[in-house]
Amino acid sequence: MKKVILSVAVVVSVLFTSCKNEAKKETKDSPKIEAVKTIAMTNTSFGVRGNCGMCKNTIEKAANGVAGVTSAVWDRNKKKIDVSFDESKTNVMAIHNAIAASGYDTEKVAGNEEAYNGLPGCCKYDHSMQMNQSGENSSDDHSNHDH
Repeated sequence: MKKVILSVAVVVSVLFTSCKNEAKKETKDSPKIEAVKTIAMTNTSFGVRGNCGMCKNTIEKAANGVAGVTSAVWDRNKKKIDVSFDESKTNVMAIHNAIAASGYDTEKVAGNEEAYNGLPGCCKYDHSMQMNQSGENSSDDHSNHDH
């Protein structure tokens, strides 16, 4: 009986060893598949109303708080923000909405009135002030030609 048990144990260990070696061979010789994730970065600019350095901090913090935004810089003189973001994680309207929620008007979304009322006095901007003063004509601006 001992011989039978010993023979079975030897056969089983030989089988496991050969299976293990075959598995190693497959992984060694198999081609490696690597997934490369391409980040689709988008750069955009749009107008945002504001007055001062505190406005700049609040506007940039709101934009940078959106998941996927990698950079947001507001230009106080041009009333314009330059934003870089991963379009697989967010979109430009989410950034507009985040800035508007902090109390600031953007080109597409009016600022939240309650948030605006809570801004310091120096940040209470004129709701009719020009935005996105880059010197570039907007696609909706038809002043440079006749219709």
